[in-house]
Amino acid sequence: MNNYKSSVADRFMRYVQVDTTADPNSDTQPSSMKQKDLSRMLVQELLELGISDAHLDEHGYVYATIEANTNKTAPVICFCAHVDTAPDCSGTDVKPILHKNYTGADIVLPDDESVVISTSRHGYLKERIGDDIITASGKTLLGADDKAGVAIIMDLAKYLVENPSVEHGKVRIIFTPDEEIGRGVNKIDMAKLAADFGYTLDGGERGHLEGESFSADGCTVSFCGISAHPGYAKNKMVNAQKVAAYFMSLLPADTWCPEQTEGYEGFVHPVHMEGGLEEAKVQFIVRDFVTAKLAEYEARLETLAQEAIAKFPGATYSIKVQEQYRNMREILDQQPHVMAIAEEAYKLSGLKPEIKNIRGGTDGSRLSFMGLPCPNIFTGEMGIHSKQEYVSVQDMEKAVEVCANILALSIKA
Repeated sequence: MNNYKSSVADRFMRYVQVDTTADPNSDTQPSSMKQKDLSRMLVQELLELGISDAHLDEHGYVYATIEANTNKTAPVICFCAHVDTAPDCSGTDVKPILHKNYTGADIVLPDDESVVISTSRHGYLKERIGDDIITASGKTLLGADDKAGVAIIMDLAKYLVENPSVEHGKVRIIFTPDEEIGRGVNKIDMAKLAADFGYTLDGGERGHLEGESFSADGCTVSFCGISAHPGYAKNKMVNAQKVAAYFMSLLPADTWCPEQTEGYEGFVHPVHMEGGLEEAKVQFIVRDFVTAKLAEYEARLETLAQEAIAKFPGATYSIKVQEQYRNMREILDQQPHVMAIAEEAYKLSGLKPEIKNIRGGTDGSRLSFMGLPCPNIFTGEMGIHSKQEYVSVQDMEKAVEVCANILALSIKA
């Protein structure tokens, strides 16, 4: 790819200006119709490249195919990224700024000078001195999660179309909505996708290759109290909010929570509380790399709920668990060639692959259990879900090279 003129930076800077914030309070698919604004743009650009089957379906998925140009045997490989951005930070009116030949100095964002991206807080930035760094302007997130992945796949498509002498098997492209709110593959058409295995482009540091994710459940603990007129409530009223508050006080503050765990440690995390006198609910996300531990954590929550209602005679509780996703390693270990090809592609691209776990999930977590083994490749996206988000152009360009090498290595002699 030495003589190839990359389009990844220009594409990325255009894509992040399209507001695609997901809406967790919406029941539609996609959750916000503005996600389709970017998806329609991507379809048009794919069609202009000559990829004639590119289309957007009613659920917000973009599907496209780059046909094989070899008679040799090769698997159908899918590359996947998501168009939505997290609702944690504003994604409206993003103003990307390109900082060429980054020197290592603090990056003070002009629209809010209190937002400073520094190497003291972002250690990886030290490794990117000399790169071209893209940030937002200080009022919004950047959207590198995951528009960096989108731009990488689009640039890969451009490279393959412009270089027909580069042999490859059939390539399937899919861009998903609503990954940030856990619905990224809810309505995906796996029969239409029809790939043997795939790779999400949704990772961080250059060289990182992620083949393991959390297993995840959602858990809601509900408490029922007893209503009574407050003027005549003695020995009658049981306030469900107070039961829930006491229950919350039983959760450990120094262990078992995201702010005190790292590496392979799991956690239980309350994300939402609501309620009144008669009923109160606490919603949790439950995470661990060992799927069996989720049931242990949920049993512990139930024990704490029982302890809470014992403190408030007359109160009752219920607990509801919903599976969210599972550790993709359980599938990838059964098909080791998927990771092996990626590792070799990293080496061919001059990188030492660093096998990492994801303290979270990607579309690939669920896709792996839907029949599409799907590890996660780096994009350079860093400081995600915040105004301090940034990405290296050179990281994105290197990811394009890795993807091209995956295709080359997958062709059977």
